Amino acid sequence: MTYSEQHLQETARIVSQLDPALCEKAVDLLAEVRARGGRLFILGVGGSAANASHAVNDFRKIAGLECYAPTDNVSELTARTNDEGWSTVFAEWLKGSRLNEKDALLILSVGGGNVEKNISPNLVAALQLAKERGASVLGIVGRDGGYTAQVADVTILIPTVNPDNTTPHAEAFQAVVWHLFVSHPKLKVAQTKWESTK
Repeated sequence: MTYSEQHLQETARIVSQLDPALCEKAVDLLAEVRARGGRLFILGVGGSAANASHAVNDFRKIAGLECYAPTDNVSELTARTNDEGWSTVFAEWLKGSRLNEKDALLILSVGGGNVEKNISPNLVAALQLAKERGASVLGIVGRDGGYTAQVADVTILIPTVNPDNTTPHAEAFQAVVWHLFVSHPKLKVAQTKWESTK
């Protein structure tokens, strides 16, 4: 078997193991956030930060949901990292954005955050703040879901079918799942370009 065959077979296995009921639950929660005038804050690090930026575009443009990613503001992110430390950057940004009970966090992460292992402590601090303030929490995460899976209202867990490919599959499926969300009839409010030119 070639590596390409292996990778695509792993991808098919992941698709077959995703839980559509959890996706529906997440869509319902996001629709509620929009209906109550809340905002969606998407948090991710590394490749997940790039995914967060793409997802912000889709939630705003396709789903009509006010949405932001702190990593899109490089100046503030680096100032906070320099002045206050990496572990606080998201929580402090969310405080400045007046995170409240109408809002929601969407965590995109391979591991979901783990303070004990010093992995994405900034996500953990942001999640703790969200719970304190009564904001909703969703996660699209890999591995065991980490702290995100422990506290989120809805967690879409990307199954680990090959431990050597945990990161590429988790980050790839973040995009699959959020595109499902914004394409869902309960969330989609604007036609996408190519579908409108049939």
